[in-house]
Amino acid sequence: MERVAIVAQPGIRSFDLAVITEVWGPDRSRVGVPPFELRRCASDGGPIALPGGLTLMPDRGLDWLSTADLVVVPALAEPDDPTPEPILAALRAAHARGVPVAALCAGAFVLAEAGLLEGRRAVTHWWLAPRLAARYPGVLVEDAPLYVEDDGLWTSAGVASGIDLCLHLVREAHGAEAAAAVARSMVTGPFRTGDHAQYLDRPVPAADRITETLAAVREQALRRLHEPLDVATLARWAGMSPRSFARHFTAATGTTPHRWLLGRRLDEARKLLERTDHPVPEVARRAGFASEVTFRQHFGARVGLSPRAYRAAAATAPGRDDSVRKGS
Repeated sequence: MERVAIVAQPGIRSFDLAVITEVWGPDRSRVGVPPFELRRCASDGGPIALPGGLTLMPDRGLDWLSTADLVVVPALAEPDDPTPEPILAALRAAHARGVPVAALCAGAFVLAEAGLLEGRRAVTHWWLAPRLAARYPGVLVEDAPLYVEDDGLWTSAGVASGIDLCLHLVREAHGAEAAAAVARSMVTGPFRTGDHAQYLDRPVPAADRITETLAAVREQALRRLHEPLDVATLARWAGMSPRSFARHFTAATGTTPHRWLLGRRLDEARKLLERTDHPVPEVARRAGFASEVTFRQHFGARVGLSPRAYRAAAATAPGRDDSVRKGS
């Protein structure tokens, strides 16, 4: 069972608290998601006032962070409000023990106040990025990605990107299938990677013909990942030139067609490694990689493990249901 600690203090945003609770709170063991123990940790046991007239009752003290496998920091509604020193000390101690610490949106200000982001990359809501950089000049603030990681410290951009980061953390710890199951139950997409843009310079209306065309192309590509797809093929499906297609695709998604395809192929490979007994060369072929060597290189760079090591780790993960493992 993975232990997840919410760092609770007065003024934390109710939306962030709800996201964390929805991702790690429900029992989804019936759909292959391992059980989690989610605790609300605070410096004392009294009720905590939240914006909007809500109240949160903590169920553990800050000492519980010493037993957690993951610490998640919701944003403060007022990012400039100070965080009590006992919380900052507990965060520093958790990171020193090697526990991953994730901050949603303006939660980056809390990590920066603790001194954890000094000399490290971080993101927050694009509107708050200049304020974070001015207040903490030693933090390497980025204003484009949805979320980034540096030395076990995760930060995310505004609002919905907190969902993306939480799902990514589930994926990193428990695999693509577990993250997809959580995403399905939340009725949200599991595929936004951290390098998506926070906002688009030229938003395309949802009903626009080009947007609908690009969505159809992505859907068709997901059904045919095993084929040797390239930008020229996707552009042909869209009825555009490769250059025009790449420009529209990047404007609509915040990433290039090539990077999007690579990400989807790696997602498919993870699923195949988790749920089948296919040899690694067959996994590479079914995920659409040109060769096993190319697959191994990209997989290792993205996941940090070889395909075989990833499969072995997935096979022994808590909540693993071997009845879904098959060879076809």
